Amino acid sequence: MPMQYPLQDAQPAELTRKIKAWARSLGLSAIGITDTDLRIAEARLETWLDKGHHGEMAYMAKHGTKRSRPTTLKPGTMRIISARLDYLPEAVTQSAQILADPQRAFIARYTLGRDYHKVLRKRLQRLVELIRGEVDDAACRVFVDSAPVMEKPLAQKAGLGWIGKHTNLLARDGGSWFFLGEIYTNLPLICDLPAADHCGDCTACIRCCPTQAIIAPYQLDARRCISYLTIELRGAIPEAFRRDMGNRIFGCDDCIQVCPWNRFAKLTRELDFLPRASLDSANLIALFNWDETTFLKRTEGSAIRRLGHERWLRNIAVALGNAPGSREIISALQERLNHKSPLVREHVGWALLQHGVSDPASQ
Repeated sequence: MPMQYPLQDAQPAELTRKIKAWARSLGLSAIGITDTDLRIAEARLETWLDKGHHGEMAYMAKHGTKRSRPTTLKPGTMRIISARLDYLPEAVTQSAQILADPQRAFIARYTLGRDYHKVLRKRLQRLVELIRGEVDDAACRVFVDSAPVMEKPLAQKAGLGWIGKHTNLLARDGGSWFFLGEIYTNLPLICDLPAADHCGDCTACIRCCPTQAIIAPYQLDARRCISYLTIELRGAIPEAFRRDMGNRIFGCDDCIQVCPWNRFAKLTRELDFLPRASLDSANLIALFNWDETTFLKRTEGSAIRRLGHERWLRNIAVALGNAPGSREIISALQERLNHKSPLVREHVGWALLQHGVSDPASQ
């Protein structure tokens, strides 16, 4: 067991080197370190909130400055260790094939496997154990989308990548197919240089967005975003966006898939991120026929479960409404016409109308 020493005796350069080596040994794809100054990001966040672009995501505003001022969230924080873990489970061409088949369900690739919160948190907690084994009074707190943390601005400052025009983080050696997690610490570590922007004149992500949610370079109106509509939105999906959703039933990867930098993305080495329950190529009708018990069983350990069965059916009903008409689709929709949820019934009714069924009882 290594000899521990108190914080006051820590050698910043050597400790920083050790932490980065430990991170690599734990399988983290990349790691960077930054300070707590997020004044520029805070101003941008306030502007975004003032415009109402966060929609129903009230949690983006309710914590005040805790999100943009790390020392408010965790007093004593001096540095943030930002970590990346790659998750791409399959070639992007395979995802494109699913999107092109209206009979099948497209689910954002990040959620095909085990819930990343658990996987990455466990990895970062292990890194904290190694740090505390070296510095006996090190204060460390792990975050993986579990508190008001500005993970993308922190990652950019830590040199892990830059925030692209689609507002996702981009790395030159890995595109956007990765998760982020953070360790807030009081250790006087050496900071990395911020990443420079390499989007150039490219506007592929803006042009490809099905609902024009990227309203300008680096500006996203979440209220129009399919990821928001299928995951964050609690109520009815606005009719204006339903046709543009196509067969996307949980999230959307379009702006990531078209990004030229993603040709450098690497397939994940994490078995936990490989597809479960055949969700990478499932038939829409088959998923729509899941009852709540089946839904809970098949999504156990997955980030999809937090959606709940009601919104799962809501989203798939829209996708079925967008699919080419068939007797099987109409029959599946009619089976849900008397569902206990008004939300489900509304979207089923809309879907049937898309197939010319205005009076389902007469069919």
